[in-house]
Amino acid sequence: MHPAIQTLISQAPLSDADVAEFLKGHSFPIIEGRHATFVYHGAVDAVHLRHWVYGLASSQSFHRIEGTRLWYHTLELPPHSRVEYKLEVVHNGHHQWIQDPLNPNLAHDPFGANSVCAGQGYRRPDWTEPDPEARQGTMKEMLFKETKLGGPRRVSVYLPARFRESRRYPLLIVHDGGDYMRYASLQTVLDNLIHRLEVAPLVVALTHPGDRLSEYPNHPGHAAFIAEQVLPEMKAKFPLYDAPASRCLMGASFGGVAALATAWRYPGTFGRLLLQSGSFAFTDIGENKRGPTFARVVEFINAFRDKPGKPSEKVYVSCGTYESLIYENRSMVPVLQATGMEVRYEEARDGHNWENWRDRLRSGLSWLFPGPLWMVYE
Repeated sequence: MHPAIQTLISQAPLSDADVAEFLKGHSFPIIEGRHATFVYHGAVDAVHLRHWVYGLASSQSFHRIEGTRLWYHTLELPPHSRVEYKLEVVHNGHHQWIQDPLNPNLAHDPFGANSVCAGQGYRRPDWTEPDPEARQGTMKEMLFKETKLGGPRRVSVYLPARFRESRRYPLLIVHDGGDYMRYASLQTVLDNLIHRLEVAPLVVALTHPGDRLSEYPNHPGHAAFIAEQVLPEMKAKFPLYDAPASRCLMGASFGGVAALATAWRYPGTFGRLLLQSGSFAFTDIGENKRGPTFARVVEFINAFRDKPGKPSEKVYVSCGTYESLIYENRSMVPVLQATGMEVRYEEARDGHNWENWRDRLRSGLSWLFPGPLWMVYE
């Protein structure tokens, strides 16, 4: 329990002015060492912390300070942690999940926004913030009217600042490209890392899926769309290096499955993979406990683990230690290494979310496509 909370409890009964002074004098959650204290102020019957830290009870009850409308809960939080959460408030039998009214820090995703608790030592990387000195890349749009998926598909293309037709560039193909742009600051990250010479100038194809849950788990039409349509069209329109080592497939969650499955179906085509929190569910032993959505994922990962071949040359894998998928991602690393591929694996104290994936982009991209800075100093 934070000392300020202990002081309040010891001073009870408290006036409204005492509570107001406490709220005014702190930012929330209150971080002290390995502990985070969450606070809610309101006339409700109960408050629960709802978080996405795998292994901890997903609902943890607040305590009310007697005689007040002030509620608190203290959670142990290791240094450098980042946790997304909501509060569940209960009033007259009605349960409502809300963002923390006392915490202005939010993380957005396709489903809305969550409050963010940053543990001691966590800072948003400066290379994810707009840098006025970094020249911005440009965006173009491509439309495939007929695709191997049976309908039209749009692909957005990022061209780096100082793009020249007389030069050649590596190609990065990003699954869920629109979400990476909106929720993981991908264009800002690319602009900054290329400007800082940490990542080579890249041409980036950003795909926009239809039904990703059906298209991504080893779908032959999806793999053919990427390898037989997007790749040739990008080669025809832009000056790209023509070697597998200069081509990378990237994706997170189900997008990580799609990237791996496409490279597996087209070995020798994509020499680089960047896989973030891949939904690599398998049942070598046991049964699928993740439900029917994962059935085709399990079928693919089981087949891959049995006969992985060598789908690529270098693979960067990252996962949050607070994710339910941490076991599957850790288990995939030796399987990938056994193929002869060069593998780099990274974990972070974060969950299954876009800002975790954003924060790992520098280490992944600079290892797969090092810019002049890394080529000189490493």
